[in-house]
Amino acid sequence: MIELKLGEAHLGVLPSLGGSLAFWRLRGRDLLVPTADPNLAAQKNTPVAGYPLVPFSNRIGGGRFSFEGQDYTLARNFGAEPNAIHGNGWERVWSVAQSDAERAILYLDHDPAKGDDPAQWPFAYRAVLSFVLHRTGLSVEILLANRDTRSQPVGMGYHPFFARSEDMTLNFAARFFWENGPDMLPTDQKSCEGAWCFDPARLVGEARVDNCFSGWEGRVRLAYPSAGYSLDIEADPVFQHLVVFTAPEKNFVAVEAVTNMNNGVNHPDILENGVHVLAPGQRISGIIHYRVVEERG
Repeated sequence: MIELKLGEAHLGVLPSLGGSLAFWRLRGRDLLVPTADPNLAAQKNTPVAGYPLVPFSNRIGGGRFSFEGQDYTLARNFGAEPNAIHGNGWERVWSVAQSDAERAILYLDHDPAKGDDPAQWPFAYRAVLSFVLHRTGLSVEILLANRDTRSQPVGMGYHPFFARSEDMTLNFAARFFWENGPDMLPTDQKSCEGAWCFDPARLVGEARVDNCFSGWEGRVRLAYPSAGYSLDIEADPVFQHLVVFTAPEKNFVAVEAVTNMNNGVNHPDILENGVHVLAPGQRISGIIHYRVVEERG
């Protein structure tokens, strides 16, 4: 594990476990909740506090998609679920390019022509993941480059597990959310109204959400009134979508800034699906900033 320290901020990074975070603490407070998911077998049932989503976010229906006239099949990598999920970056060992007290830069090369499993992803790519620790925040930068001889469709994002409290509120503005079918794939795009509106802020409470939001403005605030702080998220415009997961029985809330809508690669008919088609040598990148605001000064 790589440990970054700055003032009262402390971050643990796990390059060998999918480029995951082990923890993020500030002033002795755990901002993220390490969580083990037995469905993510490559994490070896080790609790992690966050992990990258490359080269796509969320689900690809049935692990199948077509691109430029060719059909592809991916491994189903989430327990009994019939979909491929969260890309393959979380399944792999990342290399360390740089590490010092306040910054860690990791990279991952995936290349089926050199023996990597094409059922994880059929195209060659390089991902670079940078963590920069601040005194009251954390910046996560993701870069994804096409290292194949063919164009490829990609997406990316970050999946943190934020600590949950009884009085926690969630605030973000988005125009639409995607309703899911029984297979958790998006079916209908609907306006964010009533129970699906989080602007103004509202208690997380008993809400049960596992959905992708679009028309997102790139900002989120998680507030913890009894603990006396808020956590602000600000993402670059490349992250057009926001995936939110919360369930009353869980001790975390996942708020994921991502580029593509769920199953976006199978929705080329949707102009704003967030899937980026990269020609050989092309790349995309973006930064997500997390900042703690102490309400009590």
